[in-house]
Amino acid sequence: MRKKGGFLFYTLIYKNCGLMDRHVFGTVYFVGAGPGDPQLLTIKAANILSKAEVVIADRLVSEDIIKEYVNSNAVIIPVGKQGRSNASTPQYEINDLIVQFASAYKTIVRLKGGDVAFYSNILDELIAVNTNNIPYEIIPGITAASGASAAAGVPLTARGLATGVRILTYYQSTAIAEEAWKQLASFEDTLVFYMTGNAVSQLVNKLLQHGAGASIPFLIAEQATTPQQYVYEYTLGNFETADKPAEFISPSLVIMGKVTALYQQFKWQANNAERKHYFKPLQDNPELISLINHIQEKHVSRA
Repeated sequence: MRKKGGFLFYTLIYKNCGLMDRHVFGTVYFVGAGPGDPQLLTIKAANILSKAEVVIADRLVSEDIIKEYVNSNAVIIPVGKQGRSNASTPQYEINDLIVQFASAYKTIVRLKGGDVAFYSNILDELIAVNTNNIPYEIIPGITAASGASAAAGVPLTARGLATGVRILTYYQSTAIAEEAWKQLASFEDTLVFYMTGNAVSQLVNKLLQHGAGASIPFLIAEQATTPQQYVYEYTLGNFETADKPAEFISPSLVIMGKVTALYQQFKWQANNAERKHYFKPLQDNPELISLINHIQEKHVSRA
């Protein structure tokens, strides 16, 4: 256990040490924290955070949200995940954390970056609370697609340019069925790819192989809505030879389609050339400390 910024941070995971014998559970609130800018947090989310006794937070949650909106006496538990990082907290351990803390506290917030409904593993966590008859509520947030498109000045749908939006991911080659590529390559819709910053070359090649035009434009938005936002412009045809960083900073969102040609006309903020991390990368030792005895001795009476 350690203190950081006036909040208690637990950085090692515990095992089940008997709290599950209790039959009274607190309420778990699954809350979307928005895409990065703390001012995009919803009023309802801020109200819940001000009452929270425990906040189990993703890596992609602004520290300013924790500092400004969370009850100063709350227990803060970082359970970050990051692609290709061995420091990521396994999902089963996060599920256990939620259940264990719900057995000892009245108000538990599972705070997720963006919106809880998009690529947040919320189904696993809902199964965990539902199986244990733990009461819960889901509070949506602004998802990265909405935040990034607004911050770039690019609408996701527009008459004559895109009839719809597809929310996708291509973090591995099997993420999209082979038969779907031809339709995606038609670009009747805007394609938005989450968690794909490290696989853009493969994505571009797949689309070109299935008939997409080389002139189709797209954007890669690093850390959208934060002070470190940087938006890159490419086409499918020039991506391989264009200037680009060795690695796009996480989180990066890929927006593809005709609407992205509007970026130069309607962008309303400059890129930050510093390219610093707004969300801190995970550390090499993410183990979480055994804290059940501490909870039993000092906090069980609060549930």
